[in-house]
Amino acid sequence: MLASLAVGRSEVKSLLEGEDVLATAAAMRAMGATINRIGDGHYEIYGVGVGGLSTPDNVIDMGNSGTSTRLLMGLVASHDITVMMTGDASLRGRPMGRVIDPLCEVGAEFTARDNSFLPLTIKGTATPMPLDYAPPMASAQVKSAVMLAGLNTPGTTIVREKIATRDHTERMLGAMGAQVTVDIGEDGDRVIRLEGQPELQPLSIDVPGDISSAAFLLVAASITTGSDVVLKNVGLNPLRTGILGALDQMGADIQLLAETSLGGEPVADLHVRAINLRGVADLKVDPSTMIDEFPVLFCAAAIADGVSRFSGLEELRVKESDRLAAMASGLMANGIKVEESPDGLTIHGNGGKIPGGGKVETHLDHRIAMSFAVLGQMADAPITIDDASPIQTSFPGFVDIMTKLGAGLTLQS
Repeated sequence: MLASLAVGRSEVKSLLEGEDVLATAAAMRAMGATINRIGDGHYEIYGVGVGGLSTPDNVIDMGNSGTSTRLLMGLVASHDITVMMTGDASLRGRPMGRVIDPLCEVGAEFTARDNSFLPLTIKGTATPMPLDYAPPMASAQVKSAVMLAGLNTPGTTIVREKIATRDHTERMLGAMGAQVTVDIGEDGDRVIRLEGQPELQPLSIDVPGDISSAAFLLVAASITTGSDVVLKNVGLNPLRTGILGALDQMGADIQLLAETSLGGEPVADLHVRAINLRGVADLKVDPSTMIDEFPVLFCAAAIADGVSRFSGLEELRVKESDRLAAMASGLMANGIKVEESPDGLTIHGNGGKIPGGGKVETHLDHRIAMSFAVLGQMADAPITIDDASPIQTSFPGFVDIMTKLGAGLTLQS
């Protein structure tokens, strides 16, 4: 997205070619950027400059990507263009109101199903107003959408966070020449300021491995007897590494090796060995640092010794699926005792074995599918996943990598 607003040629290597990323590239092409695939995970992008986006000829289909949708809404809001967006059944069920509200304050106009859902039309404004905005919830997507709207807005856009969220947007904007400052306010808020209408510089970047994708392999190796795996060049942004802290509390054996930096982000190899995990009744990890990793952590809790209690996770009910309900249902279908509350789960670990034999409904959610593929490695009877196709949205190599590591996965036609 940002390379499409830079002036000149950017080059990106080691790009995850999942459906979400490809849908984003297609959207930026539709709005005027030139994006060429050179080879596997290797792309060049010729940007149109801040303010240079154009109205696409057709409706933009964002597939399953809520992140891409919300961030693109921010980009479009301060451009004098009109964009129609839709997505798959899962994405059409995800609320967009939390982004629509602040972007209306910028000056954009929205027509959305039930005022909150895709399909929607966004009419960007020719006279955007800079915001001083405090999101009512901890959301990197809302923060980033407001900041991206601020790119083509005169003046200073300010976002005030009560709880710090992942800061990839701030880091990359700074690396591309935008004036971004981050301070702690008198009341303890994290205050991000962006000066509008910068000339973004093109960049050359080697993308670190995604900690959210790595989480499935970390848990799989931790729970599967005899495992000894090294994951190379995993991004360890400090606002993204909650899964490492959570697994450490459960007794996981994970070591950081070859620590370095890629594209302004801390990176390391992760060496993980199998070990008997223990339940965690009081998880001392900020949920915002691992919100997407909770489904696979629930699976780790199911295999662990003892009871695990998770709370403060209302956000999981409005992801690609209601992940609390989907995980509770899938775990219980496979012999695990689970108690569901409005904001979390209590999981009674089975001490190293999973009865299995149940069928899991993924609700078109890639993380539900991958989580139960991981849990199935320790099941006495096979766990059946109703639809594995959503895995392509975020981790197209998942099945191949797991199979090469010795996992027992069978795709049924």
